[in-house]
Amino acid sequence: MAVAHARITPRKALRVLSRHEVNRLKDASGGGLHEIFKRCTYAVLNCGNEGDDYVSQESGYDDFDIQVLQLDRGIVLDLFNAPEDAFVDGEVIFGIREHLFSVLRDIIYTHDEILNSPKFIPQDGEQITNMVFHILRNANMLRYGYPAGLVVCWGGHSISREEYEYSKRVGYQLGLRGLDVGTGCGPGAMKGPMKGATIGHAKQHNRDGRYVGITEPGIIAAEAPNPIVNELVILPDIEKRLEAFVRSTHGIIVFPGGAGTAEEILYLLGILLHPSNQKIPFPFIFTGPKSAKEYFAQIDAFIGESLGKEAQKKYKIIVDDPSALATHMKKGIEKVTKFRKKNNDAFFYNWMLTIDKEFQTPFIPNHDNMAKLDLSRSQPSHKLAANLRRAFSGIVAGNVKKEGIIEVQKYGPFELHGDNEIIKPMETLLASMVEQQRMKLPGSKYVPCFKIIT
Repeated sequence: MAVAHARITPRKALRVLSRHEVNRLKDASGGGLHEIFKRCTYAVLNCGNEGDDYVSQESGYDDFDIQVLQLDRGIVLDLFNAPEDAFVDGEVIFGIREHLFSVLRDIIYTHDEILNSPKFIPQDGEQITNMVFHILRNANMLRYGYPAGLVVCWGGHSISREEYEYSKRVGYQLGLRGLDVGTGCGPGAMKGPMKGATIGHAKQHNRDGRYVGITEPGIIAAEAPNPIVNELVILPDIEKRLEAFVRSTHGIIVFPGGAGTAEEILYLLGILLHPSNQKIPFPFIFTGPKSAKEYFAQIDAFIGESLGKEAQKKYKIIVDDPSALATHMKKGIEKVTKFRKKNNDAFFYNWMLTIDKEFQTPFIPNHDNMAKLDLSRSQPSHKLAANLRRAFSGIVAGNVKKEGIIEVQKYGPFELHGDNEIIKPMETLLASMVEQQRMKLPGSKYVPCFKIIT
C-alpha cells in the first residue's frame, strides 16, 4: 500500500532554501538533483522494507515522487505514493521526517559547496579530507567541547537473529558506559547496537545519546536509515563515507558481515598499516556470539595470509563477552583522549591520521577496473589492502547497488586476478560468506557477481 499524498514541514533541519536550490531539485534533467534526491528519500521512507535489492523495488519507486515547494514562510515537501510503513495515523514518523530533510540538506550542500566549488580540488588528498570535514560540520556532526566517546559499529545487514541480538547486547553495554554509537545506519548489525544503546542510555538517564548514521547515495537503497538514527549524514561516495567513519570516531567494533564488512576492515587496516600511523592509538575490535568464532577465525586467517602478522596486531578479537568488550573499548578511548590532548588534535575529527589517495579516490566497479586490480605481493601491505578493499567494494556494488547489479546482468560476473597466496584465501572467505547467506538477505537466491581466476 502507498499513501497517495502527504505534505510535511521541517522541525529541526533545513527550514529555508533559495529559489535557485528549489528549482534545481525540481529539475529532473541530467544536470538537476531531483533523481538523486528522489532515490535517497524513497530509501528513507522505505526503511520498514526487508529487501536489499534496489532493482526489485523499481515498480514502487516509479510510482513514487517528491516535490519541494517554497512558501513565503519556508519550504515543505509533497510526497506522492509514499510507502505506508513510514506513517503512523496519517503522520510521517518523526525520525523519518528529520531524515528526509537531512537528505535534502546534504544533497544541496555537497552539490553546491563541495563538488562544484572552486575551493576544493577533488584530486588532492588533503582537499578530500577537508571536503569530508565540511560535510560533517554542515550536518552538525562535529561537536566541539564533547568528550571522546563515539564508537562506530560495522557489520552486515544480512545476519542471523542470534547475531542481531548479540549486537544489541553490545550496544547496551556501550550505552551503560556513556558511549555513543555510529553505524552505516541500515538494518542488521547496524541497527542492533543502536537499539541496545538506547536502553543503556535510558538506564543512565542519558538524554543526549547520539545515534549517528553515515551513508552514501549508492548504498542507501539497500541499507535504508533506521529511524533510531538521530544524526544522519550522506557523503557523496563510498570512499568519503569510509573516511568520515574513521576520522569522526574514537574506536571501531566489527560484527559478522559479508563483502561490505570485509571492505570496511581492509580500509581501516590499510590506514593503520601506513608507516605514518604506527603510533596513533585506534581501538579496533572484532566481536560476535560464540557461533561467530569460526567466522572471525576465517577473517583473521585471510588477513594473516594476505597482509601478514603486522596487520593481525592492529585488532583484537573478543567473542561472546559484551561487557569485557565495552570495558576494553572504553579503556582504548581513554588512550585516544590522552594522545589527542598531548598532540593537540581535535576530539571530534582525527586530523593526524594519514590516508593515502588510494583510499580516497572513488573506485568505479566495472569489469575492466575489477580485472586490472593489483592483488599481488609486489607492493607494500597498506597498498595491497587498498586494492583488496576495492575488490570487495566491487562485489558489494554487484550485490546491492543499482549500477553494479545492471553491470553484472549485462556482462556477467566480475573477474578477479592475483597471486594464488592472496586470491585463494580470498576465494575461500567469499565462499564461506555465500554459504552462510551473508551476501543477501535470507530467502533470496544469491547468484555470485564475481569470479576468482586462480
